[in-house]
Amino acid sequence: MPFTPGDPNINRNGRPKGAANRITEELREAFAMLLENNLEQYEIWLMRIAEDDPARALDLAIKISERFVPMLSRQEITAKDGQDLFKNVQFKFGAPQQEDDNESYEDFDINNL
Repeated sequence: MPFTPGDPNINRNGRPKGAANRITEELREAFAMLLENNLEQYEIWLMRIAEDDPARALDLAIKISERFVPMLSRQEITAKDGQDLFKNVQFKFGAPQQEDDNESYEDFDINNL
């Protein structure tokens, strides 16, 4: 069927933004089935890699998971005036120590990350 200008059956808006095409969806489903059918081997492979290089095993697991779990975009949260909301946030780690009835924690400053 040749293209004819003004044909009312033509989708002039195209595919919605972010929608995967049919081939991409089929490949994603096929890869998911491959992983699902080989979960036990996948765990064994990751454990073998982790014995020598735990960081590499974690990196591989993350890369594979990115195919199935959508990545979240990073968003910056600020106060109304644009200032950092977390500038005065401090975390206290560890159990309190009994020194002169004062709680003593290891200080953690989020600004030093």
